[in-house]
Amino acid sequence: DTPEDSMTEKEVSDRKATIVLDYIIQASDIAHTMQHWEVYTRWNKRLFREMYKAFMSGESDEDPRQGWYKGEMGFFDFYVIPLATKLWECGVFGVCGDEYLNYARENRRLWEEQGEQVVAAMLEECEREYPAQPQSPFTLS
Repeated sequence: DTPEDSMTEKEVSDRKATIVLDYIIQASDIAHTMQHWEVYTRWNKRLFREMYKAFMSGESDEDPRQGWYKGEMGFFDFYVIPLATKLWECGVFGVCGDEYLNYARENRRLWEEQGEQVVAAMLEECEREYPAQPQSPFTLS
């Protein structure tokens, strides 16, 4: 027996709707990963820059230079593509679900091919813009 066996048809329908809404909310936060390569890389660069600036100013302990390329690969493999697959399977976006899944897969493929160069270019740009060394907020001046 599954929990659905003891539920009414409406309860099952409501549960499914809740799950689909959860998928949509998750996707809204990472929608750039399921769009054209140019859109994905533009937002990826913005996030990298934001995290780099925070690290260099001492506002964050996370250095985006460490593992950004591999982190994106894992993000696609273990979060983005599985989520895009769930959205496609539930059919909530119709034919657009195919597009989202295809863009996620293509962006993952392009990231594997070009991601290291993209990270190098982002880092070069950030180092020009934020040349200061990281400072701990706990360091006395």
